[in-house]
Amino acid sequence: MLSLDQGTNLVKLARKTVLKYFEKRKFTLEKVDDKVLNERRGVFVTIENYPDNSLRGCIGFPFGEKRLYEAVQKAAYSSAFEDKRFFPLKKEELNKVIFEVSVLTGPELIYVKDPKEYLEKIEIGRDGLIISNGLFSGLLLPQVALRFNWDVKEFLDNLCFKAGLTPDRIYDKNTNLWKFQTQVFSEERPNGNVMDLTEHSR
Repeated sequence: MLSLDQGTNLVKLARKTVLKYFEKRKFTLEKVDDKVLNERRGVFVTIENYPDNSLRGCIGFPFGEKRLYEAVQKAAYSSAFEDKRFFPLKKEELNKVIFEVSVLTGPELIYVKDPKEYLEKIEIGRDGLIISNGLFSGLLLPQVALRFNWDVKEFLDNLCFKAGLTPDRIYDKNTNLWKFQTQVFSEERPNGNVMDLTEHSR
């Protein structure tokens, strides 16, 4: 578990990365000495409009291929400027959005004899999910299911849609499903205090 100070540093680093891009017109990586923030962990950076919390961008690295401080900066840049679902963030929007950082545990492959068992192995609010089938893959963070008030079946259906699959592909023998948990840090308001939302989301 990260401390609130460490989580606050990551959220502020995410915002600072985007601000620096507007100032210098290029992505620059800032190094961090904190030992924990140098661990290789999966992470997602979410940008939301304030105060309605509608999505403005969300990009991340689920499998911990980068150091945490590095992954947060690259994910923040990508969320702001490379999420193909949205137009690139404008400088005047910075005071109208909040930054949220989700630090992931290592994804755990869910083993079942019958895919119907997935319904018993996933907990809404705790588990995020990754699905893969051939060239198709998708990921949904735990807080997404809470936001839309989905049950497990709806969570799995929407995970399939995210991956470009039909819901029945969850029963395909070539489908693999992983679950993970997150520790979530978010600004209360644009450039405001940072909260650890992990317990609030369960």
